Amino acid sequence: MPRLAAVVCACLLAATACASSASRADRPLVRAAEGTMTSSSATSTSSSPLTTVAPTTSTAAVAPPPVPGVPGGLVTPRGIVVPVLSQTGSRSVVRTPCGAEATVVGGRSVTGATVVLDPGHGGPESGAVGPNGLTEATLNLAVTEQTRRVLQAAGVDVILTRTAEYEVSLATRTELATKLRPKAFVSIHHNSDPDGPRDGPGTETYYQIGSPTSKRLAGLIYEEVVRTLSAYQVSWVADRDAGAKYRQGEHGDYYSVLRRTAGVTSALAELAFISNPPEASMLAQPEVQRVEGDAVARGILRYLTTNDPGSGFVEPYPRPPDRSAGGSSRPCKDPPL
Repeated sequence: MPRLAAVVCACLLAATACASSASRADRPLVRAAEGTMTSSSATSTSSSPLTTVAPTTSTAAVAPPPVPGVPGGLVTPRGIVVPVLSQTGSRSVVRTPCGAEATVVGGRSVTGATVVLDPGHGGPESGAVGPNGLTEATLNLAVTEQTRRVLQAAGVDVILTRTAEYEVSLATRTELATKLRPKAFVSIHHNSDPDGPRDGPGTETYYQIGSPTSKRLAGLIYEEVVRTLSAYQVSWVADRDAGAKYRQGEHGDYYSVLRRTAGVTSALAELAFISNPPEASMLAQPEVQRVEGDAVARGILRYLTTNDPGSGFVEPYPRPPDRSAGGSSRPCKDPPL
């Protein structure tokens, strides 16, 4: 990938220059609102996580290979990206965003992608909602679109699992990834319900249990996002085990987007806490959404073009089962295809 390598080198050099200038007094764009810390004696977690080793096995089944001669995905005439089940001429039988089967005439077949980006939530499934009314679904899509722009400028083929405000089931998202077989699948989210204050960004990235490539991808995205967000002066919050980590579930990886994409290098990123008032105010700014997307893209580009190991790896503390982790029980309405 000569062109990709050249463009990426330029991107990474630019990122290094930006990082070195982050200490300038004019760099922070947002300052914390008064009185957001609970008290001057509140416990703050260290921003230098420990390095540890995840479990080396997972019970998740590896997804079957794509069907020869059938494209993995289709961009429908209305711009919706869906997995293809079969195709005859211009007629494609596809999996809809809500998981049904439908026949679509026309559209653009997608045989593969280097990167698949997954903007979490969507449509009536808003995800977390900030105190300023900013929804996670809207924010995730804006950041993902910026990540796509940066990757495509570097010559990377990118597909999004969601291209507008509509709902997409976890099964459809992951089926698209396993059919397209990208080099990296990244699900982009923003967090809520923190443990308490922190002296830096409470970014979390999750990797697949037993996958060294997934761990490296999560560590590189974590590195870039924390470095970027650390330039902003806000009252940060976090979970005690913020960092790059795994999460064990009853059947392997806890998160469906990681468990169901076994065999594809995948990571899930919780970039910042939309539930925290000063962070929500910051995240509502288009400039901040842009730099978040830039940071995720830099992490992915480093994964694709370097042997950098990533950092920020932590041992997660045990969490109780969450029966809602598999998605919404509300009826899903497909968008027009």
